Amino acid sequence: MSWYVYLLRCADGSLYAGITTNLARRVDEHNRGKAGAKYTRGRRPVVLVWSESVADRASASRRERAVKALGREEKEKLLRSAEACQNGG
Repeated sequence: MSWYVYLLRCADGSLYAGITTNLARRVDEHNRGKAGAKYTRGRRPVVLVWSESVADRASASRRERAVKALGREEKEKLLRSAEACQNGG
């Protein structure tokens, strides 16, 4: 089973990091109902802007902590870097 570390951009422009085994389901949970994080409930809608596949839950938790420790500009740089890779640059 693959685990994912992800970043969401909230309606207020803030970024939220989390982990999951199912990205589509988790983003849907953040946007509806009470299964989403308390942080995102008041900042809907949220959009998935970055994700990274990792081998297991322990690796996902470590990577999530590392991403959460980044400052806002460092997170934005991560997003730009991932976007450049997706666009072949």
